[in-house]
Parts: sequence; structure tokens; C-alpha cells
Amino acid sequence: MPDTQRLMVLAIDAASPALLKRWTADGTLPNLARLEARGLRGDLAAIWPFHTGSTWPSFYTGCNPAQHGIYWLQQLQTGSYRTRAMGAAEFGRRKALWETLSDAGHDVLVLDVPLSRLSPALRGRQVVEWCSHDAIFGLQTMPSELATRILTTIGNHPAPAPCDAAHRTLAEYQHFAGELVHGATSRARLTRMLMADAPWDFAIQVFNEAHCAGHQLWHFHDPHHPAFDPAVEAVSGDLLRSAYVAIDAAIGAVVADARPDTTIVVVTLHGMSHYTGYSRLLPAILTGLGASTPRGSEQPAASLTIGERFTRAVRTIYHLIPESIRRPFYEFRAEVGTRVLNRDTPLPIDPKRSRCFHADMGPLVGGIRLNLIGREPLGTLARGSEADAFSDELTAQLLELVDPDTKQPIVRRVLRTRELFDGEYLEDLPDLLVEWDLSRPVGSSAVGDGAASTIQAFSPRVGLLTLANAYCRTGEHTPEGMFIACGPGIAPGQLDRIVLTLDLAPTFSALLGVEMTGVDGSVIPELLGR
Repeated sequence: MPDTQRLMVLAIDAASPALLKRWTADGTLPNLARLEARGLRGDLAAIWPFHTGSTWPSFYTGCNPAQHGIYWLQQLQTGSYRTRAMGAAEFGRRKALWETLSDAGHDVLVLDVPLSRLSPALRGRQVVEWCSHDAIFGLQTMPSELATRILTTIGNHPAPAPCDAAHRTLAEYQHFAGELVHGATSRARLTRMLMADAPWDFAIQVFNEAHCAGHQLWHFHDPHHPAFDPAVEAVSGDLLRSAYVAIDAAIGAVVADARPDTTIVVVTLHGMSHYTGYSRLLPAILTGLGASTPRGSEQPAASLTIGERFTRAVRTIYHLIPESIRRPFYEFRAEVGTRVLNRDTPLPIDPKRSRCFHADMGPLVGGIRLNLIGREPLGTLARGSEADAFSDELTAQLLELVDPDTKQPIVRRVLRTRELFDGEYLEDLPDLLVEWDLSRPVGSSAVGDGAASTIQAFSPRVGLLTLANAYCRTGEHTPEGMFIACGPGIAPGQLDRIVLTLDLAPTFSALLGVEMTGVDGSVIPELLGR
């Protein structure tokens, strides 16, 4: 490998691989098509079922979730019944790819990699959260004065942060799509400016515009989504497509500046499709099965203190408020508490009467934490045979759940984390993972006319559970990804197997002659010209 070897990674965050392939083939994305014509295309698999919150940390560390300990933005504090926001310490538990390269003497340029902290003592430059879908740290740069230059020269990203908004009009959706298009163009300017500023051996930029577009604009693309309106789409066009086209143009502009010896990898680590939302029913399901008891439920009023009675009265009034009003208020309050006031949040359970409880992992997979004696402060289940028997029973009960309309099961399987992963943070992760059937799209009362916006589940044990969906996202993640790689020694074609996102970091490191140790991923030999 020559000393002048360069590696440029351009990631499209949460883009649909199926759409990238279709629009590359039909000429919609000409710059990706040109890269594919001279490069190797391969399919990726994210770290299922932890792929949503763990995707980026698993990518840049090459480690599984039990090794880096990240599964969501707010996680249970082990040894408590409270959750708190993950911060720089947690995201820095394992060395990132660019830190390994920097330590080996390579100059690096790291731009807007989601869920990553500002790396101390980095040899090169780094921009954190100029625009990132899940902002944690705010805009930070290394060196620090780089932030001022970016804001003076490029400005802020034009899209709102966060990008979620309920009850957008067509004009507002069109404006939002335009902001994403403008943002992709601005991101290309920023990337080209910083790449030209100083020498680099490794550079990575992440086009986060696809992530926001997928969540907010999916119903302008997918005719099977309940919120899709042919009459509206005839006026607006496919707004999701417009964001992908802008990103393709931005990638073309960045690639045009690359030296001939540069290895270029375009990648999406996980995909996008319609929203389903069964995870939001999981707390009620666990309550209905008698596995978890909500805080303050079924306690005799006479046994409560005056303060507890007041709290119960306030909670009762709070739950009388329609969810469409209550949920945004709750999310805002939680965001302020965790991000601004740095507070942790108590779980809404009675631990003395719960054998397990819900551990939020997002909408795709349901997380369940066992209330184990010796691990949890008020554990009710003994490790070993008692916990295993309970897990078997709960699994069987979850598999009984069906959609009341179609009568089809809504749970595909229930997995045990300890059988999937191993690592020093295994005890921090949810113990059981509920894999939902994601085939049926769900609408939202906050989008369009609110069609099909009810999430339902039924079993003889829990009866009928119904939840009105007021979540404004119409698109949600899938675990599929893909890459296109071209450069010296890489043979064009299609890779004959699916590789893991865990494999990318050790492969990228090896491309620059550095071994990334202590990782779970393996080197992809085809990207090294072998």
C-alpha cells in the first residue's frame, strides 16, 4: 500500500438500500451510478436487534453493543430504576476508528458522525453535530476556532433541529424538503472546504439529510402508506426522492475533488421503510400479562401518605388529557430534564411488584429488563432456573399476540441478549428483545388525514390493547445497509455475501496499514484488493 494512500468515506445516514439501488439503476442518482460502475457493491447487515441506537457506535468502534454498552440515547442506570442520557464518557468507552488511525500517525478529518463525541488529542480536525439527526453535544469542533469559521463561511444547517413536527401542511413539507436539499448542498461546500484546507489520509462525512427525510417524508414516496395521497403527490412530487437527488449531487461534487489514488466508499449503515410502532404497546402488554406493575397502581388509598395521594391525583388528571396533547408535552419535559437539566428519569414501575420492566430501544425492537435479585436494587427474580422459566413463559405469552384485524402474529420472535453477545457491558443491556412484525404500516393522527393511526394488539391473556398513534414520523429504520467502494486494487462487481457494519472499521483501518485490535468485526479482503 503506497504511503500516499487516502480513504474517503461518504455515508448517507439511514438511506433505503432498495431505493439507492433502484435510483442508481434508473439514472436518478447518476453520481452513485458512476461510482458503482467502477467499484464493488456490497450488502450490509446492522447489529440486529440493537441496530437503531447501536448502529453508529458499533460502526466506528467495530464492537458489538455488549462491548461498548450503547443501545439507546437514554438508558437504564444499572443498579437503579432510573434512566439518563448517554454522554461523552459512555460514547468514548471504546476507541473510535479515527482515534486508532490518529494514534498511528495518520491525519484525519471527521465530519458529523452521529452519536460520536469530540475526540481528545486527535491528529487532524473534527466537527461534531453541525447537523446531526440525534444531537447530543451541540456544535463542537477541533480545533475550537473551526466552529466560528464554519458558521461564518457556511452558516447553520438550514433544516430545523430536531426535524420532527406534527400537522405540517403541504407547503410546510415542501419547505422542509427544500431545507434538506439546501443542507446537502451546504454540506458538500463544507466538506470540500475542509478537505482542501490541510492534508488528510482518512476523511469521513455523513449526509444526515437522508435520515430526517426518511422519517418525515416517507409517505410522499410510499403508495402503501396510509398517509400517501395521490392527489398531493401529483402536486408535490416525491419529496423523499428530492433529498436523495440532492445528496447524490453533493457526493458528486465532493468526489470530483478526490485525487486519483483515493479509495472512495459510499455507505448507508441501516435503511428506512414505513413506521409500525408496536413497541409503544409493550409497557401495557407487560402490565396485562402481570409481568410488570405500574408505579402507584392498585395500592389502597388508606396506605398512602399525603404526598403520595397528591401525586396520584396529579397523575390521574394528567392521564385524562388526550394522548395527542399529553405525549408531546411529556417528550418535551423529558428532553429538557435529560438534556438541559441533566436529570435522570424514574421508570414508571413498582419494582417490588414487577418481575421485569420495559427498557426503551426505540420503535423497532422491544427491550425487556429482568428484575434480577442482586443486580436490581429490589429484584424479584432469582438468576438461573427461576429467571429462565419466567423468560420462557413470557416468551410464549408474547408470541400469542396478534393483530386483531388480520389475526396475524405481531411478534416474530423473542431473543435473549446473552445468547447473542458477550462483553463487559452485557449486564447494562436489556435481557429480552422482542422482534416485531414490521410488515404493516401504521398511520399517524399528526400526518395527513390520520388514516389507520391506531396501533392494536390482542391475546386472550391481555385482551384488546389500543393506542392512538400521534407520532409524526411516517418512516422508520430497517437493519439493511449497503456500500459502494472503488479505488486502487478493488475489483468491480457485486460482493457475493452480506457483511456486517462491524466489519467496516477494521477494514478501513487496514486500508491505511493499521490493525484495529480488540474488535468484533473482521476485515473485508475484497476492499483491500485481495
